[in-house]
Amino acid sequence: MTHTHLWLRAESKPQEQRTALTPENTKQLLDAGFKVTIESSVQSIFAINDYEAVGASIAPEGSWVDAPEEAIILALKELPEATFPLHHQHIYFAHAYKEQQGWQALLSRFVSGKGELFDLEYLVDDNNRRIAAFGYWAGYAGAALGVLAWLKQQQNITPPLNNINSYANQESLIAEINDLLATCESKPKILVIGAKGRSGSGAVALAKALSLETVEWDIAETQKGGPFAEILNMDILVNCVFINQDLPPFITKEMLITEERTLSMIVDVSCDPYGSYNPLPIYNECTTFKSPCLSIIQGDKPLDMIAIDHLPSLLPKESSEDYGQQLVKHLLTLNDQSQGVWPKALSLFNEKTAEIKL
Repeated sequence: MTHTHLWLRAESKPQEQRTALTPENTKQLLDAGFKVTIESSVQSIFAINDYEAVGASIAPEGSWVDAPEEAIILALKELPEATFPLHHQHIYFAHAYKEQQGWQALLSRFVSGKGELFDLEYLVDDNNRRIAAFGYWAGYAGAALGVLAWLKQQQNITPPLNNINSYANQESLIAEINDLLATCESKPKILVIGAKGRSGSGAVALAKALSLETVEWDIAETQKGGPFAEILNMDILVNCVFINQDLPPFITKEMLITEERTLSMIVDVSCDPYGSYNPLPIYNECTTFKSPCLSIIQGDKPLDMIAIDHLPSLLPKESSEDYGQQLVKHLLTLNDQSQGVWPKALSLFNEKTAEIKL
């Protein structure tokens, strides 16, 4: 019997500490008869010794290029920039199926090397729902940064946040926010829009962990259509709604210019400033951990905005554990790629490679 060989590629994107496979997931695969190789990584949140302790083979960072032909290369983020043909099966977020920059060059590498791609974004169940997602921790981290920024605003710090680093765990993040809340005369009132979704539930959980007054909106509250003047009475808005159709915006620039506005912090977890369906058409660029806040209104009543598109990186341990636990049950079916999520993902890969203009 041949054992399926999974090879965890070290993440090469700067500061990406998350991983698609935790030591616990690795043990689950090994116990099921898989062969698992883990590349050493200088930035992973998990120590290489923890993988070694459960029985995984260890390989140098970047050595996947010379992995045995039958090894399936697993990771989260993009491959390092290169042009050589790709021979293996790969599982990762390739960002190539919506004709993003460089998509043809990347897929051409698979074609020339006879490799295959199972894109994590398109591993879906029978209802076309993604089988694994980071949404909860995006909402949790986004709400946490929103509260931190609001607290810094109360101290008249401009910009409210700068050069954010990840946290070892959620306990250390909560402890830091609680210490700051203890020095503040009041606590912020938070509105979460999309509160029943994956990321919305994470944002609500953060707010409740800090005992903050939390207003939860979902379809029932937004179906009448915006703009919503009530938003101005909140301290922090956390938007967790992903919209894929034309709707009236939740807020506009014009309505923000009023003396009655309490709102001073907006976090757009959904973060799609480039699309025509953006429900918060008051900004047109994402922010970063290095420079998290965008100033929308300055002066005595400032309004700042956070729109970071990889928020779960703030808590790499918890987000990796959650994502890995969702993903591993499907990795365990890789022995038979004619079943489960794999045929649909492979069919999509073949469809997209057929569109390449050679």
